[in-house]
Amino acid sequence: MAARALSGMGFDMGKDETVKTPLVQQIEEEDLQSIVEKYDIESRFRRPVGFPKMFVSAWLIAMSLFHLYTAGIGLLPTSIHRAVHLTFAIVAVFLLYPGREGEDKTKIPWFDWVLAAVAGVGTGYIIFFFNEIARRGAQVQPHEVWLGILTFVMVLEAGRRVAGKVLPFLSVFFLLYCYFGRFMPFMFMHRGYSINRIIQHMYLTQEGIFGVALGVSSTFVFLFILFGAFLGKSGGARFFNELALAMAGHSPGGPAKVAIVASGLLGTISGSSVANVATTGAFTIPLMKKVGYKPEFAGAVEASASTGGQFMPPIMGAGAFIMSEFLGISYLRIAAAAAIPALLYYIALYFAVHLRARQRDLRGLPKDLLPSLKQVMKKDGHLMVPLVVIIGMLLNRYTPLAAAFWGIVSVVGVSLLRKHTRMGIKDICDALEEGARCALGVALACALVGFIVGTSSLTALGLTISNNIIDISRGLLFPTLLLSMVACLVLGMGLPTTANYIVTSTMIAPALVKMGVLPLAAHLFVFYFGIMADLTPPVCLASFTGAGIAGGNPSQTGFMATRIALVAYLIPYSFIYNPVILLENFSWVPLAIIVVASLASIFSLAAALQGWMFERLSYPVRAVLFVAAIVAFLPDYRVKVMAALFIGASVVALKILNARRTVTAS
Repeated sequence: MAARALSGMGFDMGKDETVKTPLVQQIEEEDLQSIVEKYDIESRFRRPVGFPKMFVSAWLIAMSLFHLYTAGIGLLPTSIHRAVHLTFAIVAVFLLYPGREGEDKTKIPWFDWVLAAVAGVGTGYIIFFFNEIARRGAQVQPHEVWLGILTFVMVLEAGRRVAGKVLPFLSVFFLLYCYFGRFMPFMFMHRGYSINRIIQHMYLTQEGIFGVALGVSSTFVFLFILFGAFLGKSGGARFFNELALAMAGHSPGGPAKVAIVASGLLGTISGSSVANVATTGAFTIPLMKKVGYKPEFAGAVEASASTGGQFMPPIMGAGAFIMSEFLGISYLRIAAAAAIPALLYYIALYFAVHLRARQRDLRGLPKDLLPSLKQVMKKDGHLMVPLVVIIGMLLNRYTPLAAAFWGIVSVVGVSLLRKHTRMGIKDICDALEEGARCALGVALACALVGFIVGTSSLTALGLTISNNIIDISRGLLFPTLLLSMVACLVLGMGLPTTANYIVTSTMIAPALVKMGVLPLAAHLFVFYFGIMADLTPPVCLASFTGAGIAGGNPSQTGFMATRIALVAYLIPYSFIYNPVILLENFSWVPLAIIVVASLASIFSLAAALQGWMFERLSYPVRAVLFVAAIVAFLPDYRVKVMAALFIGASVVALKILNARRTVTAS
């Protein structure tokens, strides 16, 4: 999905001009492409010419039309639908993604055509022989063993091309674990399974490759990615940027606040932290540097804001849809639960950049160079209608699939209201093509994750890992949470949002549930920390992308992003111990206490880390504010109230002292 980052892709800036400002020149498309490709494998696709280009375009458009048809008109049996989805995706990957670096990206080698055909045969077999397989209870036939092995190899290779080496390596490891279980260490030992049994489980049933993960990819995820492509073609990214400029551009340190608002808005429909950084960062990072922010801080702000979009409703990096399937609860319930923590996260980012701007006396952008909110809404406000359609349908209990379908239809409809957003046939075809291309990485990641999920269901590995985590932590909840956090940060390194949630929810979440944590809280806990791997050194792809655009040091940018987004490492503990913040066991008084205490905490934390409130803070004062901020996150309500009151009193006292010093100095 990181391909959305560039003009001409799913999130291009639209046909109208962007905000005219002499303050900054946007990064050249070629430079941005090279930066994104450096950190995001999904962006390293071919751009063939001639007949290969026409074939690939037609294939991708057909893929999108198929999903639109099944979403809005016709239905297929689940297994067949998933198999068609994967067939479209795996063929496209072999045609679009080179097998090694240095290949000519304008040509498709003959052997990749062969591999695409072979891969299509392996997955297509399920389409044409589904009924026969079902009639015999998925009993493996001799030829299906070879077809299964062939499909495994093709899925692994396609996944390597589009998602990198980490996920295929994990998949191979888990497959070997299925076979060599009897040779594993005692705590992980199982009886082992034959190749036939593994093929049956992973290939012929809905437990492996064609499991729940691929099912979500083939429905909700694909349609929302396609929605994003259509919205982008109508000028959605430009609208978000201009809206953010109008709202926050003139305030102190305005460009950093613009980055927070724009990235948050775009992140609601983006499925990739890296893509979000590249899309909005190409515009906001140069602006931040222009008004005086250091490159590392500018890159860190954009990375933090873009990563937060992955747990911001309504889309949540597609994780919400998979969570809904895993937990058997409504998507709307998950989105509602995630809303308050996500808002607290973005408020924390706002505090951090505001205090930084005050500390360094960084002014906002001149108002005469900025659009007014009225102008932006008059020009592009109609582009909000598709989002209203989606949210409205979800609130009225329509399925996410139906909401996404009609959201896409509404984009095309409302785009006709203004000449500069109007989508013609070419724009619609481009959106269909770009949407399908952006979905390829998710499709293959979900297929690969199917090996991991299938291993867990076949060998009970998830239960084994959960028991070991609990044993190591001696049955205590807090150590279990710490171990789970570290495990999620490690497992999430280099994995896309969808894949890392599936892995962490399969491996880690059961341990928390077994400790008595509410299932929704447990899954959101691992979801948050899996995403935070994009910010956390040493492998922090969002931070590295921000550093590449800003021209800053990647490691320093990663540590700066971790510092800015520190509250994100505390919020998950809050909803474990106080699930009312997720609207569980809802009560107004406890919720109000948690929200107020959290706001006090994140302000105190920002002041402590930035070293500024109304004036430069001494280290002892910063230490006190830091401790008070941590205390305010403790679960006991009385402690929260006391900490919030202390922070409030400290703010008043510091304000009075600052006023007296100002009077004395004058």
